Amino acid sequence: MPVELTDIRNIGIMAHIDAGKTTTTERMLFYAGIIHRMGEVHDGNAVMDWMEQERERGITITSACTTIFWQEKQINIIDTPGHVDFTAEVERSLRILDGAVGVFCAVGGVEPQSETVWHQADRYQVPRIAFVNKMDRSGADFEHVVDMIHDRLTKNALPIQIPLGKEDNFTAIIDLIKMRAIYFDQKTQGVKFLYHKIPAQLEDKAQEHRDRLLEHLSEFDDVLLEKILDEHEISEEDIHNAIRKATIDHQFVPIMCGSSLKNTGVQLLLDAITSYLPSPLEVKPPLGIMKKSGKKIEVHPDSDKKFSALAFKVQMDKFVGKVIYVRVYSGSIKRGGTILNQTNFKKERVSRILQIHSNKRKDILELKAGDIGAFVGPKFLKTGDTVTELDLDLLLSTITFPDSVISTAIEPKTKADQDSLIDALRKLEEEDPTFKVSLNKDTGQTLISGMGELHLEVIIDRLKREFNVNANVGNPQVAYKETIQKEVISEGEFIREMGGKGHFAVVKVRLTPLELEDLLPGQKNIFVNSISDEIIPHIYWDIIEKSALNSCLDGPLMSSPVERVKIELIAGKFNEVDSSETAFGIATSIAVGNALRKSEAIIMEPLMLVNVITPDEFVGEIIGDINSKRGKIDTIRASGLKQEIIAEIPMSELFGYATQLRSISQGRAVHTIEFLRHEKTPANIQEKILKKVRGY
Repeated sequence: MPVELTDIRNIGIMAHIDAGKTTTTERMLFYAGIIHRMGEVHDGNAVMDWMEQERERGITITSACTTIFWQEKQINIIDTPGHVDFTAEVERSLRILDGAVGVFCAVGGVEPQSETVWHQADRYQVPRIAFVNKMDRSGADFEHVVDMIHDRLTKNALPIQIPLGKEDNFTAIIDLIKMRAIYFDQKTQGVKFLYHKIPAQLEDKAQEHRDRLLEHLSEFDDVLLEKILDEHEISEEDIHNAIRKATIDHQFVPIMCGSSLKNTGVQLLLDAITSYLPSPLEVKPPLGIMKKSGKKIEVHPDSDKKFSALAFKVQMDKFVGKVIYVRVYSGSIKRGGTILNQTNFKKERVSRILQIHSNKRKDILELKAGDIGAFVGPKFLKTGDTVTELDLDLLLSTITFPDSVISTAIEPKTKADQDSLIDALRKLEEEDPTFKVSLNKDTGQTLISGMGELHLEVIIDRLKREFNVNANVGNPQVAYKETIQKEVISEGEFIREMGGKGHFAVVKVRLTPLELEDLLPGQKNIFVNSISDEIIPHIYWDIIEKSALNSCLDGPLMSSPVERVKIELIAGKFNEVDSSETAFGIATSIAVGNALRKSEAIIMEPLMLVNVITPDEFVGEIIGDINSKRGKIDTIRASGLKQEIIAEIPMSELFGYATQLRSISQGRAVHTIEFLRHEKTPANIQEKILKKVRGY
């Protein structure tokens, strides 16, 4: 059944681990009639957590997509992971979504990872609804969570509902728009619900919240302001319109409440998604670049325009093969159609188009502007690639992923496993942009790198279960990088005869150290061409730039990637007869390689942001332990009845930290670790690292 663009909602469910995202999504599927029996995360049978590793650990590892219909609106939902090791899944999902629901635990409130994903959504300007879940749990405190949202996330969030009771006494939800109490019938698993009058003891509190809500909304809505000033009656429609407009304009975040596990409030959340979150027509159109002219254009969601889409996820399926998830921004694509990959210029055929429901798939004939679906067929399509019609010149902005921070050596257990291991690692690397496979040129070992110990643990587990590959795995190691400390000018030349043909190229470069703030997000190094066509013809410029940047993949100290460097092409020579791309590529590599060796290179280590939530009595000992790890305390703040310690600690000091923290706090402290940035190592630490690498 064709759906109008105004009736589509592309939303994500995001939060800290264990806030109840997957349980909330499971209820949405049930109430929308997609499933007839609700699965539970703790029972390992949730529809959206379909991987064996997810069901065993009770966490979401990969973002799962599904489509439901509610109030004649099509809602495409992506359930994202809450663990920091899988933050790339959140990043790529937010890049293509139009709205999001932030789920907060009524006990934990704004936890570290919920803060991280909220700011990711800020970066992509995604309108949001906040849902305070688990109101039935011991220690639930709605008002405290609202205060935490104001303190840590945004002042523009206000309740449009408040709970009636809490913990074991949580019985209903008070709707501040209808000014009614809503009771959910547990015999029908919350399918039926009844409106009642607000209990007398809560009337004043509800009115106070409603007045505050209307006052805030009137700042952005002239109709509402006029009615308040003239003391005219305000209708439900007036309030709904004001909430919708302010939410889409990033001026307001509605706060709702409930208990997904107890089937309370999820239907109202679905109502709010359809009422307040935007359709593809109501969000700011993404910017694209016309590659030939460099002109920036807005890509408007119109099915009658030429086809363009962004590939945001790749999944290897043992039955179907390579499945590429796409968000269509304009035009439409039919099964059997041909697309052009604007990133690598390859033309490919889309043999199948799929609508995704977790790990199940339904063949469909067409995807249109605003849709999220999947392609089967293209072999060379990767995460972040733009695909278009054959005659469209357009490149959408890609997705930036964080660097991997931890590595380990891996080798096949038997010679028979060798080819299988290489093939499996290639497929996993294609699926996950934060998982990298490399070769240590000194030891000849294959290294796998990821975002944390859990990330690599899941990868190794998948190798055994999904690909039937047995491997020996070494101890985790830190993924270091290198940078330079002084400006250097260096010349490289390649003048020789090979196979009866002459080769001539001379390249002179200047390398200058940069700071992190000198680079754009996702940018590693900068290349600048400061020569004219007369010195070196422009046909060689691309190969010089490519070779210069590739030379930074192999640092002089420990063969780690070199970053935060400006490479400037300042001079060179060519020969009309003997100059070639090969010669200029080699000459550039020699010039940059020589410069790096003379540039006083220094190792950079990954610095991690560590959040520890602990009872008061362990604060002193935990701070002492952080200081002993070369850590720097950023903030200590109250988190409910506990204290939250936020610190920056080098990754190399954090192996086994979970066990140490458990020992210090008698198992009562919890923590999260996420990558922050790479930082130059002190001289004594660099000396230790190099001794270890060089084996003495």
